[in-house]
Amino acid sequence: MNKQELVDAVAATTGSSKAVTAETVDALIAAVTGAVKQGDTVQLIGFGSFSTGARAARVGRNPATGAEIQIPAAKTVKFTAGKAFKDAVNGA
Repeated sequence: MNKQELVDAVAATTGSSKAVTAETVDALIAAVTGAVKQGDTVQLIGFGSFSTGARAARVGRNPATGAEIQIPAAKTVKFTAGKAFKDAVNGA
C-alpha cells in the first residue's frame, strides 16, 4: 500500500474527502517525523512506537574492489510494533 492508497482507504472509512484526508495524513507524518527527529519517542497505542537509535561507526568493504572503507556513526529510526498490531497481523 502506498500513500495514496492509504489516503483512499482512510477517506472511505471516515467518509471524509480525499483532500482533507491527504492533509491529515501529511500532518501526521510531519508531526511524527519532527518528534522523532528531536529524539522523542512517539507511541501510538495499539499500533507501535517510533524512536531513534544509534549505529556505531564500523569498517566495511567495497564489494567491487575489496578495499576497506570507514562507515561513520549514524542515527537510525526504529519502529516497534505494538501488541494489538502484532496480534492482528498474526490472526490472534
